[in-house]
Amino acid sequence: MRTSFSVSAVLLLVAGSVALVGSPTKPYSPREKAFYADKALVDFVRPGLSITINSASISSAGVITVTYTLTDPTGLPLDAAGITTPGAVSLAYVAAYIPKGQEQYVAYTTASATGKALGTITRPNFELGAPATLVGPGQYQYTFTAKAPGGFDATATTTVAVDGNRNLTAFNLGTNYAGATFNFVPNGAAVGVTRDVIKTASCNTCHDQLAFHGGYAHGMEMCVMCHQPQNLDPTTGNSLDLKVMAHKIHMGSQLPSVVGTTTTPGVPYQIAGYGGSMSNFSTVVDPADPRRCEVCHDQTKGAVQAKAFLTEPSRAACGACHDDVNFATGVNHAGGFQADDTQCANCHIPKGETPFDASILGAHVVPADTAALYPQNPDTLLAGFNLAITGVTNTLAGQAPTVAFTLTDDGGNNIAPSKASTLQFTMAGPTTDYGAVSFGSDTTGTPGYVTESAAKAACTSTGNCSYTFTHVIPTGSTGTYTIGGEARMTVTVLAGTTSSQSVTEAATNPVVNFSVDGSAVAPRRTVIAIANCNACHVALSLHGGLRNQVQYCVLCHNPSNTDASTRATATVASYKNQAPQGINFALMVHRLHDGVNAVPAGARTPYIVVGHGGNLSDFSGVLFPAMSPSGNATYMQDCSLCHVKGSEQVMPIGLNQVQDPQGWIQAITKNTVQPASSACSGCHVSEGESSHFLANTDALGESCAVCHASGAAYSVDSVHTE
Repeated sequence: MRTSFSVSAVLLLVAGSVALVGSPTKPYSPREKAFYADKALVDFVRPGLSITINSASISSAGVITVTYTLTDPTGLPLDAAGITTPGAVSLAYVAAYIPKGQEQYVAYTTASATGKALGTITRPNFELGAPATLVGPGQYQYTFTAKAPGGFDATATTTVAVDGNRNLTAFNLGTNYAGATFNFVPNGAAVGVTRDVIKTASCNTCHDQLAFHGGYAHGMEMCVMCHQPQNLDPTTGNSLDLKVMAHKIHMGSQLPSVVGTTTTPGVPYQIAGYGGSMSNFSTVVDPADPRRCEVCHDQTKGAVQAKAFLTEPSRAACGACHDDVNFATGVNHAGGFQADDTQCANCHIPKGETPFDASILGAHVVPADTAALYPQNPDTLLAGFNLAITGVTNTLAGQAPTVAFTLTDDGGNNIAPSKASTLQFTMAGPTTDYGAVSFGSDTTGTPGYVTESAAKAACTSTGNCSYTFTHVIPTGSTGTYTIGGEARMTVTVLAGTTSSQSVTEAATNPVVNFSVDGSAVAPRRTVIAIANCNACHVALSLHGGLRNQVQYCVLCHNPSNTDASTRATATVASYKNQAPQGINFALMVHRLHDGVNAVPAGARTPYIVVGHGGNLSDFSGVLFPAMSPSGNATYMQDCSLCHVKGSEQVMPIGLNQVQDPQGWIQAITKNTVQPASSACSGCHVSEGESSHFLANTDALGESCAVCHASGAAYSVDSVHTE
C-alpha cells in the first residue's frame, strides 16, 4: 500500500520585493503554494515529494531493510541530502508485524518513555535521523536499528513505513510531505493478513488530510502500526491503542468520565505528547454525532475489515466510549461482569429488528436516522415529514404573499398542520443581500426578515394548504425576494414498548424565490453547499432541528442581525449588559469554526452568542477538525472545504454593511463593518488586522480586491495555501 502527499509554495521574495503571481503553474493544485509561484523557480526547485517503497526484507539474523525511491511529482529523482536537488528530505521509519492468529500489530521499532503514571515503559516509535544508503538515482536502502528477535515468525505479515518532509522554506515554497507503507511476508509468501478496518478516505471526509506528529505520520495505514495495544501514555496511563484512543477522542466532552456525576467530578481526557506537551480532548464535540459509527467505519470506502466493528465487539473498544462500565465487576453493564471478549457478540449482534436494542447499530442509532436504518418497520418508526412550497402568489411590493404548501410523509400521505409542533414561514429580501429592509415596526427583533406561524393554515381535502402573511412586502421593494419554511413534529417511536421514545422529526427547509417588481427572478448567490457542511456534520440541523439548509439560514443570519433580542435574557448576569454579538452568516461561521484560534490570535472577546431562553453558546473551544499537511489540527486554510465555485474570493460589490458590536472596528469606531472586512475578520480577529481593514476602506468602499482578488499578488486562494 502507498500513500502520497505533496505541498509547495506561494510568493517569491526577491531582494525584499514581492514577485506578483503569474500564470498558474501545473501540475500543482490550487491548494499548493507552487501553483502560484514564479514558473522559473518552480522549474528549478520542482516542489513536491513522493515516496515509493520498492521492497523490504528481514534476514535470518533479524536485520530489517527497506528500499524506497524519492521523487518529485513528475517522477524525477530527488537527493535526500538536498545537494544535487533543492531541499533536504528528513525521513522517519517504522516496522511492525501482525502475530499469527492476531489482528493488530506489534512494533519492531520501539523506544522507552517515562511518565509519572507508569514509570518507564517501552512502546512503539519512529526511527529518525539515521542515514540511508544511496543505491540508484533517488533510490535508497535503509537498515533499521531495530531487529526482529531470534526465532521471529517469518510467515507473519510485516509492514514497513517511510514518511518524509522535504524542506523548501529557503525558496518560500514551504515543506512538502509524503508517506508510504509496504506489506510483505519475510519468507516470500503472499500477504494474506492485513490490518484494514478504516480507510484514510473515511477520516478525510472531516479531517481533509489525516496527518500527525509534525508531518511524520500520514494515513490510517501508518497510524495502526504504532497505535495498537502495545502503546500507552506513561504520563497519564491512558491507552494509545487506536480503537481506544480514537473512540475517546471523538467522544471527548460526552465521555462519562469527563462529564462526571453528581457525587464524582469529571476528569479531563488528556494525552501527553512529545516534548511534554499535553493535549486535552475533553471539549471535543464530534460534528457527526459519535453514535453514527459508520461515518468512520464506512463500508463503502473499500476497507477489507470494514465490518469488524459489527462482528467483533470488545471490552476495549466499547469501554472506550462507555467508560463508566466496569466489565470486571459488571457495574453499569446490563450483561454483568465479563472476564474476556468471547461473550460480547452473543448480545451485541450487528443489528436487531428494532432500534434502541442491544445490537451494535440499534444501540447507536440517532433517532432521526431510524427510518433509513429500519425501513422494515414503517408502522412503528419515523414515517418522514416533508414540507413543500408549491407556489407563492400576491408577490408584488405592497402585497401580502400567500404561500401554497403541502405536508406529507415519505409515502405521500397528507399530514395536517395541526400535527406539527412548529410550522412557520420566513420572508426576506432582496436576494442581492438580505437584512436591509424592514417589514414593519413590530419586526425590530428580526431585522431584515419576518417569520410567521402557519399553524392555522387552511387545507383542502386533498392536502393542499395555504397561508397568507399578515406582513406585506415593503412598498417600493424591487428585485427578488425569498420565502422559506420550517416544520417539525414529535413522534413516539416504538410506542407501548420498553424502548418507546419521543423523537423530533423535522422537515427539510424549502426555499422559493419570486420577483416583487416583474423583473427576472435572481436567486441569492451560492456561497456554501449544504453537502460540504454534511461531509463533517452528516445531517446538519440547528435550532431544535428546524434549520438545515444554508439558503434558509442566511435569511435570518443576515448582516443586520445580532443577538440583541435575546441578550437581555442571558442566564449569566454579566452577559446581559454586554454589547450584542454579530450573527451574520459569514462572520458567525468563520468565527465559530475558528474557535480555539480566535482568542489567542487577538480577538477582542470570545465568540459567545446568547440564544433563545438566554442560553449561552460559547464557541471559543471549537476545534475545526481539518488538518494541515504537518498535522496541525487548528488548520483553517482550506476554504474549499465549505465554499463552492470560488466564492471565498473577494465579495461582490454592493453587499450590506455588517453589525459586529463586539468586534474591534465597531466597538472602537461605533461604525458598522464593511462586508469583506467582516467576513475576513471571522478568522483574522486581531486588532492589527482590523486596523488593516479600516486602512483599506474609505468613502468609496473597500479596496480589498486590489490585492486579494483572484490573480492578484495576495489573492485569497494563494495566501491560504501552506
